[in-house]
Amino acid sequence: MTPNVLAAKEALSHLDLDDKPASVKAKSRDFFWYSPVLKSRLDHLVGDFVVSPRNEAEVIEVLKVCFEHDVPVTTRGSGTGNYGQAMPLAGGCVLHMRHMNKVKEIHPGRAIVEPGCILRDMDAEIIRASGQEIRMFSSTYATATVGGFIAGGSGGVGSVRWGQLRDLGNILRLRVVTMEAEPRVLEFTGEELHRVSHAYGTNGIITEIELPLAPAYEWTDVLVGFDDFMDGAQWAEALGNEDGILTKLITPVEAPIPHDYFLRIKDRIRPDQSVVIVMVAPHAMDAFMTFTRRHKGAEIIYRSDKVTAEEKKAFGVAYEYAWNHTTLRGLRVDPTITYLQVRYEDLAQVQAIRDRFGAEVPQHLEGIRMNGRMRFAGLPVVRFTTEERLEEIVRIHEDMGCMIFNPHRYTLEEGGRQSADERQLAFKREADPKGLLNPGKMITWDAPDFTYSEVYRYAGMRPAG
Repeated sequence: MTPNVLAAKEALSHLDLDDKPASVKAKSRDFFWYSPVLKSRLDHLVGDFVVSPRNEAEVIEVLKVCFEHDVPVTTRGSGTGNYGQAMPLAGGCVLHMRHMNKVKEIHPGRAIVEPGCILRDMDAEIIRASGQEIRMFSSTYATATVGGFIAGGSGGVGSVRWGQLRDLGNILRLRVVTMEAEPRVLEFTGEELHRVSHAYGTNGIITEIELPLAPAYEWTDVLVGFDDFMDGAQWAEALGNEDGILTKLITPVEAPIPHDYFLRIKDRIRPDQSVVIVMVAPHAMDAFMTFTRRHKGAEIIYRSDKVTAEEKKAFGVAYEYAWNHTTLRGLRVDPTITYLQVRYEDLAQVQAIRDRFGAEVPQHLEGIRMNGRMRFAGLPVVRFTTEERLEEIVRIHEDMGCMIFNPHRYTLEEGGRQSADERQLAFKREADPKGLLNPGKMITWDAPDFTYSEVYRYAGMRPAG
């Protein structure tokens, strides 16, 4: 297929269309540059034009026109993803969802929203109207869209209580438009949600989302210091398994990361001190403090309910020290670092990894609930030297039984379990017969016999220069 970009642009010129080179480039990028590997592979990529639909009817029109003219379509929200999810590998149309930002309905326990809603703005509106809040969000809460979170994320702040996004009950319904000669509008619930959740927009465009809600709280941010990282991690695990203490975030971070990278609160943290970042519901603070006093060596470094307004403003919010904001704060201090995303079986495995790598891979854990128990995902910092050493570090983790969700790959499969998601592939065959939605991100569509013995390189990627 040869895309007829000019014809598509002309047919869509009555919509909010942007083809100015500088702004198209800006709207063609996400946070892929967290990875030095992706930066070297994707830095040159740019779409041909951007369309920002105002409603579902305009989404349908864009997809119909681009289908007719064989023009690829890559959907984006705010571009805060860091696997290259929103990077247009083959150029074409960037479908920017910023205008579709309405909270449509709020009910007890659920809300219906458009995908372009900024998480923080959407949550604030829901809280004001109902005293409820969304269950989980990314650390990029202030800027990320809910559609991007559903299509590109896996969990975040709130996962310590509610699990991962794809766990049953964390997404209630998705409304999706297909890319065909006559696009269809479909609604998915239950098992069908997995067709399009965390699919990077490769097999349908999400136009409406129904999410569960929980009671809203003015969460208390707490930093707890430990002389020994594993003592802190064990304390964090025990805290996460205290059913009566309501938390939204439990994040152990190994020294010297907190002192070196948490510049706003650097003066409170010793260079050799590890911390656990916690968000606690106000009514649970007495229980939390009782629990903490039972553990020798746990030092309260910061409590947002016990500081002045100026100190609280200087600190900011706890979640912006957690998840990939930890990495972002590190990159601002040392732009040579990078990170991994790891699923650990238990803390013994974390210790084994620490013994193997030492200061080359300082630990950063995130508490998540799995089958009713506290478990840990890892976003460890990596002292990057070469791509070859980074690959070796990944292989050693895998050889030691850790599951790697590789943030140095731009495909669904390589960033996840290195195997096809047959539900997503089957739906792509049905909903995107020409393969025009976010091309190059689903290996099993392009190269079904790929063996994962080497890094996948999408043959249709727009050449550099």
